[in-house]
Amino acid sequence: MNGIELIHGYRQILTTLATGKNPDGTEIADLSPKVRAIFTEAQSTIKEPKNLEYLIRSLDELDWFSHEKDELGNAYEGLLEKNANETKSGAGQYFTPRTLINAMVRCVKPVPGELIQDPAAGTGGFILAADRYIKEHTEELSALTFEEQEFQRLDAYEAVELVPNTRRLALMNCLLHNIEGRGEGVVKLGNSLGNVGESLRSADLILTNPPFGTAKGSGASLTRTDLPYKTTNKQLAFLEHIYRNLKPGGRAAVVFPDNVLFDSGVGRDIRTDLMDKCELHTILRLPTGIFYAAGVQANVLFFNKGRHDNPRQEHHCTDRIWVYDLRTNMPSFGKTSPFGEEHLKAFEQVFGDDPKGAAPRQEGDWAFISHEDEKTEENSRWRCFSREWVKEHNDESLDITWLKDKDLEHDLESVDLQAVLSEAREEASEIKRLMDELTGLLKGIR
Repeated sequence: MNGIELIHGYRQILTTLATGKNPDGTEIADLSPKVRAIFTEAQSTIKEPKNLEYLIRSLDELDWFSHEKDELGNAYEGLLEKNANETKSGAGQYFTPRTLINAMVRCVKPVPGELIQDPAAGTGGFILAADRYIKEHTEELSALTFEEQEFQRLDAYEAVELVPNTRRLALMNCLLHNIEGRGEGVVKLGNSLGNVGESLRSADLILTNPPFGTAKGSGASLTRTDLPYKTTNKQLAFLEHIYRNLKPGGRAAVVFPDNVLFDSGVGRDIRTDLMDKCELHTILRLPTGIFYAAGVQANVLFFNKGRHDNPRQEHHCTDRIWVYDLRTNMPSFGKTSPFGEEHLKAFEQVFGDDPKGAAPRQEGDWAFISHEDEKTEENSRWRCFSREWVKEHNDESLDITWLKDKDLEHDLESVDLQAVLSEAREEASEIKRLMDELTGLLKGIR
């Protein structure tokens, strides 16, 4: 085909793949449900036939069959990352830095046979990283029995994505990395804070980065009926879903913005319930500038579900919390200074080899803010706080800081305090004069 006929023919192909029907209305018997899901409501924005001809010709020149499927998947993943770094729209809104994802996966160490879940999948980064980790430790699954391989291929992963176009990217990403799932694939279209979330299976491991912002602004209505704490805060609702949806003994590593750590009211109640039902053993305070939205301050929470889950009984699973501050006195990250795996090495070192955070730990080890500073608790990025301390000093707030910001200290040192006080007195005097005038005017009106 060529010319306008090519444009119409291409659009018809998209419709055929999305509906599973030929132009004459007959069914395509062997079309995969996954392919149909990927092409659902797909549209072409190409209007010029010559552009489409050039694209087809360029693709046709590639020797596709000389490449492994994973190579194509890595290329696709690279395109998603490039898009995320270059724009705040499209994949950038749903793309967690792969450096961070890989470090989180290395800490929790997924194993074959586990049900691994992401209730806010985005482009599928956590599912891909967990699958890659398992394959690397099982000789590409060849060390497993046939039944175990089938479980990994079809049943090991479960994910949900709210936005149709983003789900399309996630499905394609999984398909190119040999992650099949059943039916339309491992990524369901829907809202984890709605009916779809209630239908999710209990998981051995949950890895996720729920979307920031309010439910009102995202189209993700909070309609869950099985969550006892009612909140309009989307992140708090996700946190409640995650720790309640873990199997007894299951573990989670999740990214949350700062407000989840310190919100009062129902936020405090949810954090208390989390620490009662789960062992919240580690918090990683992330630096700013590593997410698509400027100024976003976020953390990674690592926790394990208690072995017994009785909602009528408080278990007080959390006795102490280790906090790693990777934010204070860190460089500003962005396009010119990317956040890399080298910045997470010290944290992984102190986290230890146990996926549930049970490895021997020591405050300060490998984690001082600089070699020049005195090696004291106050200068260490890595500290431990008891549950009693959190309750007594922070009123169940988990927004725990202790390091002094050197830039802030420098700014304070450069301030002339006497001048500031003098200016404040002058302004207070001016405010009093205005108040006296206003009082006089009011008396005159009366």
